[in-house]
Amino acid sequence: MHSKKLNILLADDDPDDCYFMKEALKEFSLPTHLTTVLDGEELMELLTTETTELPAILFLDLNMPRKNGFECLSAIRGNEKLNHLPVIIYSTSFHMEIANRLYQNGANYYISKPADISRLKKIVQYIIVHITEGNNSKPPKENFVLTTNRRNYQKLFWFNDFFKLSIHPEI
Repeated sequence: MHSKKLNILLADDDPDDCYFMKEALKEFSLPTHLTTVLDGEELMELLTTETTELPAILFLDLNMPRKNGFECLSAIRGNEKLNHLPVIIYSTSFHMEIANRLYQNGANYYISKPADISRLKKIVQYIIVHITEGNNSKPPKENFVLTTNRRNYQKLFWFNDFFKLSIHPEI
């Protein structure tokens, strides 16, 4: 186990989602430190100008002001200093076409924000353990989407000819 706190960065403009992430990390056995930023420009400024070490994991919302998650992911993967950073997409919306695009653009995992805190804790803890054990390479495509929130999936699905989802069985 690590004695040093694991630095986690959350880029999300929703204060409630930031609070839920903080709560999800409270009961985790590994000591963590959560830093939050509220928009994509603030995220990229922190990652590119900060002299301290990079976070161990970045949870990235797609729908943020000033610079969205797609733009941030592209900038991160295009930056030699940042391109190894594990990026977990953490979004309210879910659409398989978007998930495919994010997978191709280098995101490590995709999570549709769960409706309950206990599910969020389980998913976040799985990701942290998985990545801290050295499993931070991109998973096979069928394991990329860790969870979907059915409410978000149905409400925001734009067309009927969708793919059957493969949900990660351990979570």
